[in-house]
Amino acid sequence: MLFLFKYVDDLIGKGFEWYVILELMYYASAANVSMALPLSILLSSIMTFGTLGENYELVAIKSAGVSLQKAMMPLFVLIIGIAFASFLFSDYMLPKANLKFGSLLWDVRSKKLSFLIKEGVFNNSIPGYSIRVDKKTEDGNLKNVMIYDHTANNGIAKIIIAKEGEMKKTPDERYLILNLKNGVRYEETQGRNMSYNPRQEMYRMRFQETSQKFDFSSFKMSRTDENSFRSNTQMLNLKGLKHKGDSLKKDLDSVNRYAKMNLESYYKQNNYTKGYSKQTVAPKVIKGEILNTIKPDQRLSALYSAIEQANSIKQSTSTRVADYEDRTKAILKIAAEYQRKFTLAASCILLFFIGAPLGAIIRKGGLGLPVVMAIIFFLIYHIISTVSEKSAIQGSLTPVAGMWMAIIVLSPLAAFLTYKATVDSALFDTAYYKQVILRLFKRKKNTAELNS
Repeated sequence: MLFLFKYVDDLIGKGFEWYVILELMYYASAANVSMALPLSILLSSIMTFGTLGENYELVAIKSAGVSLQKAMMPLFVLIIGIAFASFLFSDYMLPKANLKFGSLLWDVRSKKLSFLIKEGVFNNSIPGYSIRVDKKTEDGNLKNVMIYDHTANNGIAKIIIAKEGEMKKTPDERYLILNLKNGVRYEETQGRNMSYNPRQEMYRMRFQETSQKFDFSSFKMSRTDENSFRSNTQMLNLKGLKHKGDSLKKDLDSVNRYAKMNLESYYKQNNYTKGYSKQTVAPKVIKGEILNTIKPDQRLSALYSAIEQANSIKQSTSTRVADYEDRTKAILKIAAEYQRKFTLAASCILLFFIGAPLGAIIRKGGLGLPVVMAIIFFLIYHIISTVSEKSAIQGSLTPVAGMWMAIIVLSPLAAFLTYKATVDSALFDTAYYKQVILRLFKRKKNTAELNS
């Protein structure tokens, strides 16, 4: 649903085959594994241990001398295997899926409107033509058609106006045919070559029925070479990310050195003032206004030269600062993507140690309370990870801290829940809190009676 909401404008009205849309959804689903896999582990662990607790099977396990940690051990081994598989998926499968998705989405967005002509507006999707219709039916019939033909080399458009029309495609789908009825064709030429009186000539031709053929080959979707997208950050594995990051750092260092050399050239002496020399001896210190040391007839020229140099420095510096920020942000994105390969596996382990003790504490199975609890804790995890990731890309946090922030924050919670489940704490038992509240009120009542 998220995919359809996001890319519906790129898919609707372009005449795609059903398998193209399914292929695009298939590749997009790989990117959703980073959200679906941790959530599924969290929900399944809550449901599993909640069902065990609800049916008093955990009580039986503990009464047999098996602790909760030992009961969790087989599932923990399974989660370790899933985490390792998710790491391999992030490093090998996900970059390829992103590459396929990115190249196919580019082709989808680049495909022109095939047979879609909107009513009441000029449609310029066909090269060299502007077409306008007042009304269009679903079977391809048109009313009040106006066509401007700009394919002539003389720069004068040919105009075709028809009351009715019918739109079809050839069997090989190479051409689009417009069968027009009851119309007029207007054509204007330069006329004869008369040097003394050059005139333009206009022809008007009425017709009962005519056909206009348009080349349809440029409207078909062509698949782009995937190699042109391989340098994108999300389409690289660990080795590729490290190589790209090192290359960008070297480029940034060379750009900084070149910028330093270029800016230093603006501060060289121009010998407008007395006492300044390009010799190796120490220059003379000038006190007071520097303009007084310049000859009166050279002051205006010196001011213009100073203003021009200041503007040049300002423009050069602003351009290089923007370039520096873009390159730095690209390096931060690469570092964040590098850490993302590991955070997916770590999040699976973390959410298991949240879900399993939580299910043992709440002792509810099924799709009721476990779903609510899973959504709450996953939203907390997702919000923290999203905010910290954006902060890392913007430079507010280091990439390591930004990508691992959610795991760092929620790890104490996982340890706390595991401890509470081990000691059979009634953390989410409403009856326990009800008894605590009743005891407090009873204690206050007894204190009041004693005071009276």
